[in-house]
Amino acid sequence: MLETKTIVHVSDAKVSQCPDDMLITYSLGSCIAVSLYDPASHIGGMLHYQLPDSKVDLQRAKEKPFMFADTGMMILIAKLASMGANTKRMNVKIAGGAEMATGPKGFDIGKRNYLAIRKIMWKHGLFIDGEDVGGHSPRNMYLNMSNGDVVI
Repeated sequence: MLETKTIVHVSDAKVSQCPDDMLITYSLGSCIAVSLYDPASHIGGMLHYQLPDSKVDLQRAKEKPFMFADTGMMILIAKLASMGANTKRMNVKIAGGAEMATGPKGFDIGKRNYLAIRKIMWKHGLFIDGEDVGGHSPRNMYLNMSNGDVVI
């Protein structure tokens, strides 16, 4: 089988139910990537968001909902469910949330992004099965759609 690499860009999300797919996102600094995978249906997806809360710019959230944790996850979860995934079976992995920028003290966008996704997961009854977050180094995330394996 040939592997199809699907790139998930910043402020984007992709879904798949094709076992030959590999969902990939690169250069996670303060951004967070979330992978969701239902092992029974082999349906999964990945979100790469930049900011924790769409309330900071409602117009931008309408134009680019995947830029934000709250709007992006809502759409991703709904799309996976519409494809037949059971959210209660989802394997959830997250990566990113590093402190990359040298902005004003206390801004902590990486930490805020991380706290936002934890709150959203709790609200939806989803448990994070694995994470690689924080620190000062960028990361990449790979989701293998044939078996749900995630490599950071």
